[in-house]
Amino acid sequence: MKFSILIAHYNNWNYFQECYQSIISQSYKNYEIVIVDDCSTDGSFEKLEELAKNDSRIKLFRNSENKKVGYTKRRCVEESLGDICGFVDPDDKLSQNALNEVVDVYQNNKKIVATYSKIKLIDSQSREIGDFKNSKKIINQKKYFFNINFEVAHFFTFKNDVYKQISGIDESLTSAVDQDLYLKLYEKGDFFFINEYQYYYRNHEKGVSQDKTKKKKLHDNWHKVILSTCERRDINKIFGKDVKDIESLPKFIFGKENTLFKRIVRKIL
Repeated sequence: MKFSILIAHYNNWNYFQECYQSIISQSYKNYEIVIVDDCSTDGSFEKLEELAKNDSRIKLFRNSENKKVGYTKRRCVEESLGDICGFVDPDDKLSQNALNEVVDVYQNNKKIVATYSKIKLIDSQSREIGDFKNSKKIINQKKYFFNINFEVAHFFTFKNDVYKQISGIDESLTSAVDQDLYLKLYEKGDFFFINEYQYYYRNHEKGVSQDKTKKKKLHDNWHKVILSTCERRDINKIFGKDVKDIESLPKFIFGKENTLFKRIVRKIL
């Protein structure tokens, strides 16, 4: 079973070196590394070219112009040849047995279309600073599941042939791209939660999720993703309110799903 590690890259050479080391240290060896560079301006593409010359597992591509993350991640999948795909951000890294653990799941349960895991948080110096608390096992095949609490996150992997059954990543998105992918694949089969720390997510000042200037755009894109999800699932009302009348679907659903009572129930369960 071949694994495609997908990397959407832009101006991230310094952190990518550590990401790359975590990939080549994997205990599972049947993989390719698909890197799509979105017209980096810091000289990192030229360094990636040199790296690719010495590693035949790297398939390096470059967009004709800066296309942003939705287009770049979509192209990553389209250029892949693996049975299983998984995105790794160039400033993050994987645990040594991540690929091996993922492949075991798919080989032992043919119903699974995607996996995800627990996440360790690290700082700019790669020091562990805590856990991402939201990751947990979800219930499959729920019409009103929107991943509003980010239960599903990294290390997210999926079957390549199942991806071909969906419309693909929305290339117009400049954020909420992963959410778009998760919700589309959720409609195609079961997700499996791997109760291990497979992914190290880096918190640093240049990270997208830490950039306050981009949070408004992220929110707008997330609203668009949920609205599209409702259309695919033929959902016209949520919590008794017409979807078309809800100005902010993420905010509205989050509020309804995180009342004091519901938070207590989740803790008990």
